[in-house]
Amino acid sequence: MDKRERKKPNSKIILFPGIEKRLLEKGLESFQQRRYQESIRFFEEAMEIEPDNTDIHIGLVLAYFEAGGLHKAKDLANKMLQSGIGDYIQVMDLYLMILVQLHQYSEIVATIEVLLEEREIPKGKFEHFSRMLEFSRKMASSKPEEREKEALPIEEFKNKKLNLFSYKDQNEQMQLAAQLAEHNIRPYVEDIKAYLESSEGHPFFKTMLLNVLSEHEYDKEVLLRKFDKSIQIKPSELPPVHQQPQLLTLISRLGAQLEQEDPILYENTKSLIQRHFFMLYPLEVQPANAASWAAAYHSLANEYHGLGDFNDKLVQIYGASEEEVEQALAFIRKIEEISYPNI
Repeated sequence: MDKRERKKPNSKIILFPGIEKRLLEKGLESFQQRRYQESIRFFEEAMEIEPDNTDIHIGLVLAYFEAGGLHKAKDLANKMLQSGIGDYIQVMDLYLMILVQLHQYSEIVATIEVLLEEREIPKGKFEHFSRMLEFSRKMASSKPEEREKEALPIEEFKNKKLNLFSYKDQNEQMQLAAQLAEHNIRPYVEDIKAYLESSEGHPFFKTMLLNVLSEHEYDKEVLLRKFDKSIQIKPSELPPVHQQPQLLTLISRLGAQLEQEDPILYENTKSLIQRHFFMLYPLEVQPANAASWAAAYHSLANEYHGLGDFNDKLVQIYGASEEEVEQALAFIRKIEEISYPNI
């Protein structure tokens, strides 16, 4: 049938060309103005005309979600997954967000475990899904009264200030960050920015909050203070935590020297470096010479493993500056003083 002669199913009305596009635009406009029921009507009409259109499906899922129709949103997102409509990981993220709101944590655990088993999760999303899996396992195994207490810190602060400075425990910070990642963060952006801008607050938690902004593709500049440094950054433009260029260069330099010589020492040192750079993210360290940092971390790892002090030898092996190695070591010890044992 010619596109100009298409008919709405179960109707004798002849549709004008491009009407589904105009319905989609009206649906998006209504959604942006928070007229969710109106946007639902537009999206549903558009879907009757173009039942396989990805943008219409996602718009309708989000409109159902914001209007409180969580079960409808879940069913439609699940249908998209089963039918292969849209980007699989993007739709899966949407589906899991809905399950969080429905407190269906066992289903979240089962779903993510299958994704991990089938290796469906891209590298850039692995940390996000792993964090969600850990949180959901805890919630699934908790008692209903404990679950309600732990699962709703975001809801408790709706229309109020979210006091991020009151979260001192690492597990509490991780749970809160995981929930922020799955919510509309617009009401909490100013609270997050205030924490990032403060000279107080833990760099570990600041990194997690930056990840939240990055996952939500927040594209406005924010001020970050860490380790007595201040920088302006756009979270949407940041590389993933474990893909920082300076981190990758440092691990590569260390690996070239140590990976074959002592694989266990190499893995332990690499883990130490990744932990430190998680806290530093997205700052770059000085001196910029990767050889000096590799020698410094190798030296500290030797010390931790009781292998003696070979600083002079390591300086020569890595072709580093002795002064720079000492400078790097001093900074590394400073990070160790405030570092969490596990990240």
